[in-house]
Amino acid sequence: MTNAVIENMKNRRSYRSYESRQITQEELDAVLEAGLWAPSGMNRQCVKLVAVTNPDAVSRLSRMNAAVMGSSGDPFYGAPCVIIVFADSQAHTYTEDGSLAMGNMLCAAASLGLGSCWIHRAREVFETDEGRALMKEWGIPESYKGIGNCILGYAAETPAPKPRTDGRIIKVK
Repeated sequence: MTNAVIENMKNRRSYRSYESRQITQEELDAVLEAGLWAPSGMNRQCVKLVAVTNPDAVSRLSRMNAAVMGSSGDPFYGAPCVIIVFADSQAHTYTEDGSLAMGNMLCAAASLGLGSCWIHRAREVFETDEGRALMKEWGIPESYKGIGNCILGYAAETPAPKPRTDGRIIKVK
């Protein structure tokens, strides 16, 4: 059995090469809305999303992310848009809640024909003095932790699907 949602999930890829042109405001708003509709523990809705499209700000975030790895490369692969997912660490399910928001946004991006990729190290970036200063500037409370970065853009190339590993489903009847 299959349907459009499942097919979208199966066809979604992580893109690591982007065109420089910015996505439209309508596309960005649709991806953000999908993130807000993700399930959350006890419906706390403890996730905050920061959408960054300013090229200088994207570049700064890329530099900060690369520094965590001890690198000078671009961990955002030239994507013109970054959505940082934060979640309130006072909620027991904050990591799961933020991860569900990220998953919704990745699937929404694929459904709109956008390239996307989950880029890690948001927690580490926003535990630095520079990261905490950005959070303060954006009005993100100190109890919030970075969950991940959702990079978005128009893909410059499409990766082939990777085969799924067998033996990962156990059915108990």
